[in-house]
Amino acid sequence: MTHNPPSIDDILASPTATAMPPAAPPDGVVLRDRFQAYANMFKVFAIKPGERVAFLTDPRLDRRVVEAISGIARANGASVREFMWPSTRITEIPEVTRPLLAESEFVVSTWFASTVCPFANKLRKETGQRWVKITYFRDLDLLDTPQARFPVDLVGEIVRATARAYPRDTGFDMRFTDPRGTDLTIAFTPEMTAALLGISRWRGLNTATEPGCYVHYLPTHGPNLYGRTAHGRDPKAFAKMEGVVFPQWAVGFPKPFTDEIAVEFKDDFVTSVHGNSLDAEAMREYLIGGRLQELGCGHNPKAPRYQVYPAGPNSPGALHFGINALKESAYLRRAIPDWEEPHIHMDLVTFDSTVKLGNTTLIDNGFLMSLRDEKVIGEAARYGDPVDLLEAYAI
Repeated sequence: MTHNPPSIDDILASPTATAMPPAAPPDGVVLRDRFQAYANMFKVFAIKPGERVAFLTDPRLDRRVVEAISGIARANGASVREFMWPSTRITEIPEVTRPLLAESEFVVSTWFASTVCPFANKLRKETGQRWVKITYFRDLDLLDTPQARFPVDLVGEIVRATARAYPRDTGFDMRFTDPRGTDLTIAFTPEMTAALLGISRWRGLNTATEPGCYVHYLPTHGPNLYGRTAHGRDPKAFAKMEGVVFPQWAVGFPKPFTDEIAVEFKDDFVTSVHGNSLDAEAMREYLIGGRLQELGCGHNPKAPRYQVYPAGPNSPGALHFGINALKESAYLRRAIPDWEEPHIHMDLVTFDSTVKLGNTTLIDNGFLMSLRDEKVIGEAARYGDPVDLLEAYAI
């Protein structure tokens, strides 16, 4: 009798057919991973004995997050006070809150005002107040994610490698291109570069240890490739910028764009929005005249690659162009009424940009080149397999 060899269908029909390890890790590994995330968390929330910790929160924040951080504070002999506002979207610290803040050494905040409000910036600069923004830690269960346990010090090394790619003491063009036709150029002066890289986050500081620091937790949102800090937050200063961006997606839109949308910039400002789709019309309705506030790039390789909500992707090489418009978007108020950011904001997203700093390639088709920096690879080897840690993106 002739034996019939198995077909692909026969193999696939087998209940034991597999060439991959089990998807669910053993309980012991889950426990190990959780404690690794805890260790990162304790590093970031470096609360000192006797300090006064202020929470600036909102009703939609997971209460377990507040209690967890409060536990760290209590373990270090610090006191905790909380001020809850109805929404995270406020852009100015309310007057009623300012005395509480002025008496605090450590601040944990969900508010958009954390970075844009002059009062908050003044407290950090003049008193050394330390801030942790928890936009990316609104749910305690995030401690069980790969990005939570990714070594916080390794994120810092990736950031420092990115900083080393910037030319110093000379002007250069930062140019963005992609297969859809994006072509945007920002002319950097030596003074802009020095100001941009002069903040603690560009030194790879992701723990709230230095006076005046402002860090994110979870540590995924890297420092901005370009933003208002390049001008010392001078509201009258702007960059020589010209070109067009064809975003692939944006916060508040359910699916990536299938019809082309082109957003034109001139000297920091949006001058026009091209496209015939309803999505393009929603942007055109409020973005023209808006200003590019931040050009963000993720620096945590385990941050989900295509997670755009709430403030753009945090995977290395994925970009978000953060714009503040002159008025609120009616579309966003309908689509995401409880968004954590104000409805004047918009994060345009690309996953496949190539970014050059003069003749240096910073990002190649969406891949952040600093992930292959020798110092980064050496640091990654302390924690595991560098290829797995740095290039096995979380999808």
